[in-house]
Amino acid sequence: MNRKFLLFSISLLLINQFSKAQKLYFPPLSFSANWETISPTTLGWCLPEIDSLYSFLDNEKTKGFIVLKDGKIVLEKYFGTFTKDSVWYWASAGKTITSFLIGKAQEENLLKLTDTTSKYLGKGWTDCTLDQENKINILNHLTMTSGLDDGVFDNHCTDKICLTFKANAGNRWAYHNAPYSLLEKLIINATSKTINNYTATNLSIKTGINGFWLTTNFDNVYYSKARHMARFGLLYQNNCIWNTDTLLFDTNYINQSTNTSQNLNYSYGYLWWLNGKKSYMVPTLQTVFPGSFAPNAPTDMYAALGKNGQILCVSKSKGLVLVRMGDAPVSFGEVPTVFCNQMWIKLNAVMCNRSTISNIPDESSKLLFYPNPFNSEVTLSFKSIKIKPVKLIINDAIGKEVYVKNIQSVIGENSIVINEMISLNSGIYFAQLTDENGFVQSIKLIKN
Repeated sequence: MNRKFLLFSISLLLINQFSKAQKLYFPPLSFSANWETISPTTLGWCLPEIDSLYSFLDNEKTKGFIVLKDGKIVLEKYFGTFTKDSVWYWASAGKTITSFLIGKAQEENLLKLTDTTSKYLGKGWTDCTLDQENKINILNHLTMTSGLDDGVFDNHCTDKICLTFKANAGNRWAYHNAPYSLLEKLIINATSKTINNYTATNLSIKTGINGFWLTTNFDNVYYSKARHMARFGLLYQNNCIWNTDTLLFDTNYINQSTNTSQNLNYSYGYLWWLNGKKSYMVPTLQTVFPGSFAPNAPTDMYAALGKNGQILCVSKSKGLVLVRMGDAPVSFGEVPTVFCNQMWIKLNAVMCNRSTISNIPDESSKLLFYPNPFNSEVTLSFKSIKIKPVKLIINDAIGKEVYVKNIQSVIGENSIVINEMISLNSGIYFAQLTDENGFVQSIKLIKN
């Protein structure tokens, strides 16, 4: 009897899982065909908040915005002269396509992640010693751990003279474009195909993502329509299976791509940004910031993030894919983590989910800064453990100190009102509270 019940339960589970899998919708390969939609009303979303979301996006220089729910379009908005037929660049969001292509090339036994880069680019591709260069492998390119110096005059430069030693490969995380860009040449040499041809064969033909790579200076940038970016997000939502066509069979590689890839920046996979981790790093800084880079987004979200706010987000738990294309928003950096979070704040309101929207400080935190985002006057609040002097240092997005203040900390809660921030430009800032032993805590700030 127990055995029959167990088999019955397993059958129900399999049927349920199969039923869920069938709920995911995939649009036709032809771009001219209709893409099914689902009404926000059907989902029980708060319709009055949609105008607020669109107004925010318009003010932040957005050109195209799409939200998919289980593959169907629930929100789609274009601004100005931009339409669903307009083509735009992905910037660094396109790194995730390269990540897919590397996985495919490995699956085809054309390369291995543990292969040294020199195997495909030849010896002497850097200005390092031979021993230093031989420590760099393909995995280091995917995880931003090449050890090459990102502080050179142009960290996009792929010339040998720009590729200098900073640390042994695997020992330092730094957002460095040049080692990433070299993956294109590596793929070409490993596959004997152009990057556009290899992309078309393994991605475009099977999904309808009909974009193209275009080289500008040192960067090879992917261009497509907004719906094509949404298709790529849908592909990853379904573990690189398009409808019933498996594009990448290596599930281990897919899982590794969208999970922590090294123990330096927990929020970085294989060229994907990961939310919901215990800490994160940002370009140009070696500071490790506690918490998620987008605290208002789903914790399981992973994202493709590019310059000037080119954003693709995927959340399997919510069944959501989010796309934003456009010019640089007010609060942005080379990787627009702050703007990504701002969009989720607005989208949460549309989805009638306000539980993560709050300027109320987290009482469990030592360092609190509110309101955040801020316009002029702000309040710093922190709880000290011992009686000792501490120092508050605020840096801008490139690491320059813009505010320093020595504070005598005492047991209990301390609050300081800071008026000097009103003169700062809009953008991203990082506040650090330090004592005689060094770093205590850090928090990201946004100036409207």
